[in-house]
Amino acid sequence: MRTRTGPIPTQIHEPAIEVAGRLAPRYDEILTPEALAFLTELHHRFGARRHDRLADRMRRRFQVGNGHDPQFRDDTRHIREDAEWRVAGAGPGLEDRRVEITGPTDPKMTINALNSGAKVWLADQEDATSPTWRNVIEGQLSLRDAIRGELSFTSPEGKRYEVTATETPTIVMRPRGWHLTEHHIRFTDRTGRTMAASGSLVDFGLYFFHNAQQLIANGRGPYFYIAKLESSEEAKLWDDVFSFSEQYVGIPHGTIRATVLIETLPAAFEMEEILFELRDHCAGLNAGRWDYIFSIIKNYRGRGARFVLPDRSEVTMTVPFMRAYTELLVQTCHKRGAFAIGGMSAFIPNRRDPEVTQRAFEKVAADKKREAGDGFDGTWVAHPDLIPVARAEFDAVLGDRPNQLDRQRPEVDVKAADLIDVHIGRPITAAGVHGNVSVAIRYIEAWLRGLGAVAIDNLMEDAATAEISRSQVWQWIHQDRSTEDGTPITRDYVERLIAQVLDEVERRDGDRFDDAAEVFREVALGTDFPAFLTLPAYARFLVETD
Repeated sequence: MRTRTGPIPTQIHEPAIEVAGRLAPRYDEILTPEALAFLTELHHRFGARRHDRLADRMRRRFQVGNGHDPQFRDDTRHIREDAEWRVAGAGPGLEDRRVEITGPTDPKMTINALNSGAKVWLADQEDATSPTWRNVIEGQLSLRDAIRGELSFTSPEGKRYEVTATETPTIVMRPRGWHLTEHHIRFTDRTGRTMAASGSLVDFGLYFFHNAQQLIANGRGPYFYIAKLESSEEAKLWDDVFSFSEQYVGIPHGTIRATVLIETLPAAFEMEEILFELRDHCAGLNAGRWDYIFSIIKNYRGRGARFVLPDRSEVTMTVPFMRAYTELLVQTCHKRGAFAIGGMSAFIPNRRDPEVTQRAFEKVAADKKREAGDGFDGTWVAHPDLIPVARAEFDAVLGDRPNQLDRQRPEVDVKAADLIDVHIGRPITAAGVHGNVSVAIRYIEAWLRGLGAVAIDNLMEDAATAEISRSQVWQWIHQDRSTEDGTPITRDYVERLIAQVLDEVERRDGDRFDDAAEVFREVALGTDFPAFLTLPAYARFLVETD
């Protein structure tokens, strides 16, 4: 009998992408063989590094949870101390970003955004989009048609929507974060292992492949908002994706421009490093306030009572840790020639209620006045009626200038401890707990029906604000917190609130409130803390199995 020696031969497979989702009319215009070949290359070249970066996230979160506070990195000090380097800055159409409108990419919302009068439209395939297979692909169709001037829409009631603006906003598309997968597209690697595709690479790849050349011909360019980054290594991965993609379709290196959302605690400690790694492709940073609050809670959820935040409404932009983070962001951006873009106030007008509208205008005006005064170059709004309000505050500071990159903010001196100074000194109220349960369940219900941005109680809620609501409930339970009136916040207490909320909402045939309550129990009342509520909700309810 002969004994085999040497390495065991491994069968090598040709990397491949397979579409597992159903094909509806016009989907073949997006899922072309050429586009799928590009997605295959992206996954083959960058998929393994994506998994490595996600593993890094888990290790960092474990370290913080076990008492190791984040610090500014010693191994990258040379990057921060080198005063010479700058980022690429604005591409064509991004020179003036004083007001940007955000929203999902369905045809109606796309047309409304393009007619809004904003300077930039954040075309959101991430937190403002429920990632149903239909939304993912039909959002790409909306963008494809809009970029070619071919988009129109007729509502079920017969109302026709068309782009009528003579000057439309520059489109900056936001793909899903590195952590999200697309189960309706499957990737098989060289070892023969088949897995769900990366939501990031699918969203980016399809949009870039179909639209980069047309955007350049339009006098703009392929521009992206990059969400949920946690490190400069993740930024480097995106930069390599950009460089490869430019070469693949034959456009000059540096044509892509990215604006990175600083919306996680680890990223706040690596702003300069993130800019450095993306410097050939970077236009700026954005202060993603809601996900940033969620990230604070997620990282410090088990670190004791001093890291527990009060009612969500009390966590404003002027509390210590939020003030430190935004001031550091402006200083960092302008030091490197990058735009600093402010965040989104959740208040929205109600055209049927003048009092609500007036209150929203006042709250948003105050928020944008603070941002403009702090040196931000632009800001976000979630509703077209808020554009004049925000623009007035930035016009008052900018005048005819397109930005205020000249404001270097040398007086800002943010220490590591400032970024985790979460002491607010306000209580948790019974109304605050009820509000979190109610908002989270109502948002999740809408998300399960395919809606990613939802007006609830005159606030614009998306996945990030829902994450705050459910994660606060989880933390309050696990840190044995009580409401201001002395009521312990326990699972039983929250279960009673769930029942109350289900009694309060208006039920309709086909609603998803029972499923939403089930998701909420899993992500807010469970022993374990899911990193994102969208992960189990997507896997259980949005993946088509037929």
